[in-house]
Amino acid sequence: MAEKSKILIGGTGYIGKHIVEASAKAGHPTFALVRESTLSDPAKANLLDNFKSLGVNLVPGDLYDHEKLLKAVKEVDVVISTVGQVQLADQVKIIAAIKEAGNIKRFFPSEFGNDVDRVHAVEPAKSGFETKAQIRRAIEADGIPYTYVSSNSFAGYYLPTLAQPGQFAPPPPKDKVVIYGDGNPKAVFNKEDDIATFTIRAVDDPRTLNKILYIKPPKNLYSFNELVALWEKKIGKILEKSYILEDKLLKDIEDAPLPINVILAIYHSNFVKGDHTNFVTEASFGVEAFELYPDVKYTTVEEYLDQFV
Repeated sequence: MAEKSKILIGGTGYIGKHIVEASAKAGHPTFALVRESTLSDPAKANLLDNFKSLGVNLVPGDLYDHEKLLKAVKEVDVVISTVGQVQLADQVKIIAAIKEAGNIKRFFPSEFGNDVDRVHAVEPAKSGFETKAQIRRAIEADGIPYTYVSSNSFAGYYLPTLAQPGQFAPPPPKDKVVIYGDGNPKAVFNKEDDIATFTIRAVDDPRTLNKILYIKPPKNLYSFNELVALWEKKIGKILEKSYILEDKLLKDIEDAPLPINVILAIYHSNFVKGDHTNFVTEASFGVEAFELYPDVKYTTVEEYLDQFV
């Protein structure tokens, strides 16, 4: 067996913590880049203690301290960025450190959503997708080996409320439901720790080098109508449905404040334009995680919804 790559993961945030855990559990020497302020934050203490119990090395540093970042990058083989929206453009600083270090076998920029080269998004989501696309082009221009992870939708964002406007806590609705568009385009919903598992499996896999890794397990592809029908079956009740068609949704996006307008614009991309599933994955640019790693036992949408019944 080849030695497992040493992985530096930048971020203790929403998806980052899952990837750190998956890396450590898979036996990779795992290094988490953690801001000084996070190391002393009581709210993060349990998370950091969990990392330590898994053997994760906590590395003080951040995007904006080049020397510390460079030192951290030189210690590992693979870098995975999980920065949030406001820091996406600043990943050029990671690219610069990787280029200077010269030892990195693979870089995973912060993606973990739609394939940003194949979206039909409107503002304000469009700008965020374009920033990710610009980071892709910067990586390619510098000849840095990469994998881009297109994980589509985080189950934890969408399924606890069936993506209902203004509803931020489970359970999903049991009387009325709002459906975006005509409800027919299929979207993909993946549990966060499954996304992390598939991502870590790709780290040392030559088949994922310089490719987009699409996480689209067959049992997690649902149209909005199918999702509602599945939920109705589980609760034994037909919901009252109202449809927000594209023209109305575009107007709502224009009128909504931040961050609601961003969320609605992403819904437009996913549920109206069908940007998760409206193209064919070709071998020239992408690979399907489920086909590469059929042994991964992922949580299906149906299983995920069971917790709310």
